[in-house]
Amino acid sequence: MGHETMMPAKTTTTTTTLVFTYGTLKRGFSNHVLMQDLIRSGDASFKGVYQTLDKYPLVCGPYRVPFLLNKPGSGHHVTGELYAVSPRGLSRLDELEGISRGHYIRQQIRLAAAEEEEGDLETETSSSSCVVEAYYAHKSYEEELWKRNRGRSFGAYTENEARGYVKRNDRPQHLSFLDHIRIFVSSPCD
Repeated sequence: MGHETMMPAKTTTTTTTLVFTYGTLKRGFSNHVLMQDLIRSGDASFKGVYQTLDKYPLVCGPYRVPFLLNKPGSGHHVTGELYAVSPRGLSRLDELEGISRGHYIRQQIRLAAAEEEEGDLETETSSSSCVVEAYYAHKSYEEELWKRNRGRSFGAYTENEARGYVKRNDRPQHLSFLDHIRIFVSSPCD
């Protein structure tokens, strides 16, 4: 009887998920407004700037949309921002990232503390790495996107990479996100 009452207590609303953002959800980029909403409603909090422990390819797809490819060992140590997100916040992010529509996939990633954080965390010890969640390109187009970028990737999505980014509402509406990706991967490289 005591065990039954213990279980629900663990799943209180204090459960947060650590989410590593590397693209348009970062401060200063177009989708950060959603993160600001979540912070205002108490559904997200900024935890700092971090870098992936392993190298990953960070590439641009159609409309300069950034994609992290789940290919550890290729690319760069990617710099991004870490947020603690409530279950409600997480479902808003999952919706934005098109989890149920096969746009992105949320999976684990291991982070090391980025340079700026060295004062607060003991970066000399291996314990300073932590496992969090990140939105990767969906497996259905990941390989083609990597080929289309000819193995070129970058370590951070900056104003430079974002130049030419087209917001969702400004893209041709008769095509789905996956249509845009299919067209992009089959088009010739610049």
